[in-house]
Amino acid sequence: MSTVQLTQETFNETVRDNGIVLIDFWAEWCGPCRMFGPVYEEVSTKHEDVVFAKVDTESEQELAGAFQITSIPTLMAVREGVVLYSQAGALPQADLEKLVTAIKEVDMEKVHADIAAEQAKQPPSE
Repeated sequence: MSTVQLTQETFNETVRDNGIVLIDFWAEWCGPCRMFGPVYEEVSTKHEDVVFAKVDTESEQELAGAFQITSIPTLMAVREGVVLYSQAGALPQADLEKLVTAIKEVDMEKVHADIAAEQAKQPPSE
């Protein structure tokens, strides 16, 4: 699968309707972003079960702001609506492959149980 462009309008639907979504926050003027782009695209062709998405931080400033993106490129991995990874910096291809594999191997039942347990500790909001 090649990469898809995410916008404020398509973000929630894309994350909700797909199991794993990798998101590259980037901008055209960013040198490291332009160097990372072909690596991201190449890895996307090897993982048909993962949506590889891109957010242009210049045209989608509100979306980038919502995720507090202060440095680009920033790579984020969302699985079943949970952000499992978010870090600035371009990854070499081998490391990106390892990240995709690691995200696929996460025990999401445990993650959801941990989130539920943490939420149960919070006082009810008024």
